[in-house]
Amino acid sequence: MWIKDRKIQNQSENTLDAYFRDVSSFIDFCYTRNIELNHVEASDLREYLAYKVEKDQLGSTSLQRHLSSIRQFMKWAKQNHFLAINPADDLQLKRQPRPLPGMIDVETVNQILDQPAPKKPIEQQLWYRDKAILELLYSSGLRLAEVQGLNIRDIDFNRQLLRITGKGNKTRIVPFGRKAKESLIQWLQIYRIWQGEFSPDAPVFISQQGHRITPRQIENRVKYQAQRANVNVDLHPHLLRHCFASHMLSNSGDLRAVQEMLGHSNLTTTQIYTHIDFDRLAQVYDQAHPRAMKK
Repeated sequence: MWIKDRKIQNQSENTLDAYFRDVSSFIDFCYTRNIELNHVEASDLREYLAYKVEKDQLGSTSLQRHLSSIRQFMKWAKQNHFLAINPADDLQLKRQPRPLPGMIDVETVNQILDQPAPKKPIEQQLWYRDKAILELLYSSGLRLAEVQGLNIRDIDFNRQLLRITGKGNKTRIVPFGRKAKESLIQWLQIYRIWQGEFSPDAPVFISQQGHRITPRQIENRVKYQAQRANVNVDLHPHLLRHCFASHMLSNSGDLRAVQEMLGHSNLTTTQIYTHIDFDRLAQVYDQAHPRAMKK
């Protein structure tokens, strides 16, 4: 029942699975030590977290997630009168500062995206697909799961807008640049060679077998194309998303527009972002993004 309540909050399946594993692990811990749920104290939670560190070598981030899962579960149990108090409320872990991902400059990104296509036909076709993926990751700051889950109907070529379903099934509209549009059109020509005609619900990025490309495949191809361009960078999708944000902010200074495009609904604890006019968003994008600037 607790998991069903979490589903109402539009949590992703991966998040729900993590919640279930974390809470099940804690309940098993209590069972082996004969601790009844309504007798759990903060000291029991500390013992459990210490046990997880010793047994599973959990780091700070994983511990925070475990504690968050247990806290949410106990909050639900208290609201439904299974518990009188929530002992997890009194337990806090010191958060470690989140390190920023590395940065690469515009020239290096261009070196990767503008490298010549391979001469072998199949490698050339794969490059056109990979280039379209790379362009969208950098052109629109998409998350790995967002570019992987993109469908044909989500692309508005006339207005150069993408309809993105992000974390928590939240939908946002983001622009994409001229270079990304050219790459998408070129890739869709290859798509027809591989797959024939496609429906609006078809995935944008597929394997040679016609299946939606997997996240791991995208990660591997992104790394491969950086290596092929002789760039000494451990390139991954999130790094391109970070470069998108940094380069856009550097050129525009429009923090709110960049936050909207990234899909960050609440970057601080005190500010809730309001709706941004999409025409203004596209104008900021066209003026600021290195691969969208008009000639």
